[in-house]
Order: sequence, then C-alpha cells, then structure tokens
Amino acid sequence: MREGWEAEAGNWATWARMPGHDHFHDEINLPALRDLLPGPAGATLDLGCGEGRISRYLRSAGYRVAGVDAAPTMVQLAAGHPEAAPAVLADAVALPFGNGTFDLVVAYMCLHDMDRMPQAVAEAARVLAPGGRLCASIPHPVSSAGAFQGREPDAPFLITGSYLDTAPADWVANRDGIRLTFHSEHRPIEAYSRALEAAGLLIEAIREIPAPDAVVAADPGRRRWQRIPLFLHLRAVKPG
Repeated sequence: MREGWEAEAGNWATWARMPGHDHFHDEINLPALRDLLPGPAGATLDLGCGEGRISRYLRSAGYRVAGVDAAPTMVQLAAGHPEAAPAVLADAVALPFGNGTFDLVVAYMCLHDMDRMPQAVAEAARVLAPGGRLCASIPHPVSSAGAFQGREPDAPFLITGSYLDTAPADWVANRDGIRLTFHSEHRPIEAYSRALEAAGLLIEAIREIPAPDAVVAADPGRRRWQRIPLFLHLRAVKPG
C-alpha cells in the first residue's frame, strides 16, 4: 500500500489542505481524537504522518512532535509546509528511533493503510517509554465491511463481503475536482486487538465514533452515520 499512497501523495495533499473540504476529518474524526489524547508531555511521534496535518495540529496544541512516513513525497510535503514539524522517511516496521524515545505515538488514519500492521504496532510499542500511550484512529471495521444501500437516514446497511476476513478496501473519491484513490485494507477489530496484545500494550479506551448531531443537522442524510459508526478510536498504554 506504500506504493499506492506514494502515487497519490499530491492528490492527498490537495485533498487534506483544501479548507473545508474534508468534513469528516474537520467535524468528526479530529474532534474525537482530541478527546482521546493525553495532554502534551514529553515527545510525540506522528506515525504515518502523510502530508503532516496531524503533526501540525499537535504542534499547535503544544505537543513536541516528529512525523514519520514511508512515502518519500509525503515526507517532502510534510517537511516543506510553512508550519511543519520535523518529519523523517522510514518504514513503520523499522523506525529509526531508540527504545522508549516517545511518551505518545499517534497513529491517525494510517494502520489500515499498512501492509504489516501488527509489526508496525510492535514498533510503536518499542519506541514508547514505559507508561507511554498509543492513540489510534481507523475507519470502523463495520463500515469498511459494507455499505449503506442509499443516502436516506434509514437506508439499510449491507455487509458486502466478510467482516471477519482481511481484504483490500481501496476506494475512489471524486469531490470538488479532486480524484483520490484511498489504498487500504479491511481488518476486523480483533486483528487490531491481537496486534496490541502481542505488542504488550493494554487497551485503556475504545470509542466508536458516529456523526455528531451538528453534522446531521447540516445534512439530514448523515443520520445513517448515527446508526453505524464511521471511525474506531483506541488508546493503549505500555505498562511500566
């Protein structure tokens, strides 16, 4: 999937940086992440930082943050932004940091885009200091396993394949003149839970993120996303 995201880096930067374009990020996912994060303390790693928008948000909120991504163009875009945090090129399964370097690892909308997700979680655990936390956001595996059969608030939701089986979950979005292919993989919740378990991390919090009332008020069709969660957020701690 790294090659896919490298090919889409320019499109992704346009998508992510266009003001008011990514409503799901601005109005649903990022506010939920804010509620999940511990306060700024020590060093923070933005894992799979992409073009750097979460690194920039964390920096603006007082976190001392560095980003890492495996796609060269993504790292160039992240490091070249006027408000950039430091960013380095590296594979998530071979991070160029010592054991216990970070007090917080943020994996925002990236673990489902990594071919070797369990190994990436293990690396995140390795670079966490004892007592440090991993905060992760992914598309909710229920939503990536199926689709609504319409835009009506009561439209039925259909599991279109297998919820339990890992499978490619690429999809194409066309909006405001931007065509973007999302390269990702569907995995059930248990796959992420087992990765955390194998890495020695203990789950502190699980959040299933629906559309807030304010989002539904602006577009009543989004009421369907109050029946099926859009995102899954996890916070796990490294014992110490």
